[in-house]
Amino acid sequence: MAACTLGRDRDTLEQPLQPVAGSPIHRFTAEIINRYPHDPRAFTQGLLVHEGQLHESTGGEGRSDIRKVDLTTGHVLARARFDSREFGEGLAVWQDELVALTWTSGVARRWRLSDLTPTGVFRYQGEGWGLTSDGVNLIQSDGSATLYFRDPETFAVRRSITVTLAGRPLERLNELEFINGLVWANVWMSRDIALINPADGRVVAMLDLTQLVQEVGQRDLDAVANGIAWDADARRLFVTGKLWPTLFEIGLPPLQP
Repeated sequence: MAACTLGRDRDTLEQPLQPVAGSPIHRFTAEIINRYPHDPRAFTQGLLVHEGQLHESTGGEGRSDIRKVDLTTGHVLARARFDSREFGEGLAVWQDELVALTWTSGVARRWRLSDLTPTGVFRYQGEGWGLTSDGVNLIQSDGSATLYFRDPETFAVRRSITVTLAGRPLERLNELEFINGLVWANVWMSRDIALINPADGRVVAMLDLTQLVQEVGQRDLDAVANGIAWDADARRLFVTGKLWPTLFEIGLPPLQP
């Protein structure tokens, strides 16, 4: 997602979200395990690891793409481009395909996972921000407090939930990942990842990325934390941001779903 932030200070925009006093929300600080190079020109919109391979979707008018990336070097191994008029957004795997949203075009593009050959499109209403899969549904965000659970074969909405933090709707849900029964969501223009119960939308924990944001030291207002990838086979967790030069491996918080 991209938007105009002129006239606003980065430190004001990117503050950790604070739940209401007394609310039972766990707050964790990201523990850095390792650092890897990341393309500093990549406007990261989606990030995932499938069978050990890192995949990424990037945004930008006329330069949006999906790519296979060497995790340890950051080198792009293969890529496929969106239509020049489309702004790429979130990315998910479903069976043998990659599915990637577009911001305002109402199109989700599909590519063969093995070689990035185009395989078709889905059409939908509204904006596309983040996308992930729980193994049954494709789960989509649109920048609001709503998550949509979609049929992976038709992209029809099966159900939706309102995400709440201490009883209040949590807006600006962006990039998504499904980890150990919870939906993880970058919250746009914050330094937090929200861990969400997919049954009722309650945020059960927040993961604070302040240390990572400060280490990267980006002053570009668009260079926000965005990108969560869970390697389920190796049980490794990776995060990055738009235009960040670093992909961080971080520890999994000690929280049971």
